[in-house]
Amino acid sequence: MLRTIGGVLLCAVMAAALSAQTLKPLVTFNGTNGNDPFASLTYGSDGNLYGTTVYGGNADSGIVFSISPEGAQTILYNFCQQPGCTDGAYPEWLTQASDGNLYGETYNGGSAGAGTIFKITTSGQFTTLYSFCALANCADGALPQSALVQTSDGSFYGTTVIGGSQNQGTVFKFANGALTTLYNFCIQSNCADGAQPNIGLTLASDGNFYGTAALGGKPSPECLYRCGTLFLITPGGQFTLLYSFCVVNKCPDGAIPQGLLVQARDGSLYGTTDGGGVNKSGTAFKVTPKGKFTTLHSFCTGTCQDGAIPYAGLIQATDGNFYGTTNLEGPGGFGTVYKMTPSGVVTSLWGFDGGSDGAFPVAGVIQGNGAVLYGATEQGGDANCSSLGCGVVFQLSAKAGNQTATSGTGYRAENFDLASKPMPISVVGAKR
Repeated sequence: MLRTIGGVLLCAVMAAALSAQTLKPLVTFNGTNGNDPFASLTYGSDGNLYGTTVYGGNADSGIVFSISPEGAQTILYNFCQQPGCTDGAYPEWLTQASDGNLYGETYNGGSAGAGTIFKITTSGQFTTLYSFCALANCADGALPQSALVQTSDGSFYGTTVIGGSQNQGTVFKFANGALTTLYNFCIQSNCADGAQPNIGLTLASDGNFYGTAALGGKPSPECLYRCGTLFLITPGGQFTLLYSFCVVNKCPDGAIPQGLLVQARDGSLYGTTDGGGVNKSGTAFKVTPKGKFTTLHSFCTGTCQDGAIPYAGLIQATDGNFYGTTNLEGPGGFGTVYKMTPSGVVTSLWGFDGGSDGAFPVAGVIQGNGAVLYGATEQGGDANCSSLGCGVVFQLSAKAGNQTATSGTGYRAENFDLASKPMPISVVGAKR
């Protein structure tokens, strides 16, 4: 799975605790109940949270879980239960469909070991729907790690990281048990259209899909395999390149986009890159459906209190602001939850310290029913699970009260103000 920082951590800036904490760990993973939750949570219509971990569970191949409003975790499914892991391994995003069931993908496993599409009910009844690499030379794609998006006719759309005619990824449609490849990346000369679309598609109000490819695009000395693209694709597969990253020397516009786009109320699409920017620590940007591009923020300004490497995409909450996470830096040194205004002003809301509050968030946050955000960190939590922990699901609330990080060493920069009604939730986040 693609990850672009090579495991090199930036300098950690530790911060003293503030008296008013707003982060509450809901689940601390210990391996048995999951390990590494880096796909964003899904807020179910029944009021429960649903999610996955990539590892952990009975076969250390990942789980699907739910969390009740009271904070009780239930494991709904352990992957790799079937011989040869034909049910899949290493699950990621979940999407609640119009039938009330959850749909997702696994990065590995299946009949060819190249990943699957699956369905699971909210009570845990599991069905494998498709195994990738069913065609010769994986012409149908391989290693899916995208968030599925459902259209009004019940069809699902997504991407694969590799496979397809050029082995650089695909856009696909899945309907009635059949998969149709809509686009093969890298079919343009020198992969000018992009390569390896990691995270999936966003369905916009114009009926088209918008997405990013982590690699490919125009030549750049900053990226060995070029720095990525933004694209539009119609439901019928007509592809339009909107933007190539790193078109300016030293990539102030960003590089290697791996977060899901979100369409805001102004009609523009907002997203992040986990490389490039003025400080080479990632950016937040907006792009119009016509391709007009604006860099809004370069991360790791000053002493990196705003965080660095925003793998995750953004959500626009009911207050009109955008919310996301960074994987590194921030006041505690282990990543942040941040708020960004539509004009690009970023404020850290929480700086993870690597203790019981978690460490290194890769997934984005979602807004719950009220002035709360939910998210997860890849590591931190139970140090008995591994030296850095197996991750945490957390609730970040504007109301301090008794919602306190049990380590007592997390950092809260300021309260945030969200409208009390829930927003429509879709999966948001980033990928390796």
